[in-house]
Amino acid sequence: MKLWELFVIAVGLSMDAFAVAVCKGLKMPKINYKQTGLIALFFGGFQALMPFIGWLLGKQFESYITSIDHWIAFALLAFLGGKMAYESFKKDEDALESVVTLDLKELTVLAIATSIDALAVGITFAFLGVNIGASVSLIGATTFILSAVGVFIGHKFGAKYKSKAELAGGIILILIGLKILLEHLGIINW
Repeated sequence: MKLWELFVIAVGLSMDAFAVAVCKGLKMPKINYKQTGLIALFFGGFQALMPFIGWLLGKQFESYITSIDHWIAFALLAFLGGKMAYESFKKDEDALESVVTLDLKELTVLAIATSIDALAVGITFAFLGVNIGASVSLIGATTFILSAVGVFIGHKFGAKYKSKAELAGGIILILIGLKILLEHLGIINW
């Protein structure tokens, strides 16, 4: 997998964390740099940890399913992308209210919830033979940066871009899954 593909996956995976970070920024009357850094660290850290765990799980089963790994990668990415795109059209006023305060327990739950899809992507990384160290580093760093930016955007512009970010992330994951499938079927060769 090429670096630009990993970057696009990293951006797609970070959209949930970005959307929650926007919500956090909405509730900050004044930007708090320490809290912004903590939010970005939690989201980036969990986004890096989850694909590594998925990769470890995928390596356990790699020999059993190598003949269908491209279908699994496509199905997982298409499902996750479709779910993100679908959720981008739902009105979710409760989500704004649930992220009013910043405590470590809540931040941990939010970080896990926004990185579950990265676990599934990690499983596909095992099947595709991706360099896991570089991948999780890029995913974690991208999510860290976009989460920090999300807090600032949320503080500045409000919830205006939350659904658009989720929709873009979902479309990106679907397209990457489709590309993996088409490459393995020999239809395209990028």
